[in-house]
Amino acid sequence: MEITEVRVRLVPDRGDRLKAFCSMTLDDEFVVRDIKVIEGEDGYFVAMPSRKMSDHCARCRGKNHLGARFCSDCGTALPVNRAEKDPRGKAKLHADIAHPINTRCRKRIQDRLILAFREELERSKQPGYRPVETDDVDDEVPDVTRQS
Repeated sequence: MEITEVRVRLVPDRGDRLKAFCSMTLDDEFVVRDIKVIEGEDGYFVAMPSRKMSDHCARCRGKNHLGARFCSDCGTALPVNRAEKDPRGKAKLHADIAHPINTRCRKRIQDRLILAFREELERSKQPGYRPVETDDVDDEVPDVTRQS
């Protein structure tokens, strides 16, 4: 598997840890979008795309995020602590959509995306830089790391 393209959309700095959204193309054939670059205590890291976990209201069967306190359909109070716990005891409120299955692959992806993020961050300091204004990274972000 070769990472053939990375596109980066910087997030305006609002004091939070989220710094950018990326898309990554594999072998010029498969795209993974909504990969996040987050600033952690030990530097930047990559968070793979995920979705909110949900369950159903016992009263109306409406679908609700596991962190919801009330049913979004009927308003019934939902039980607390409905989410499964991870090995550290933390509630699992999100599930990965796509993710590497070993440390070597995770490192390769993270190194490549963090490099592309740093390059885009440097470009953003140049006069005339215009950030992408769209939610769909692939529509307007220039190709920043394409290999020939």
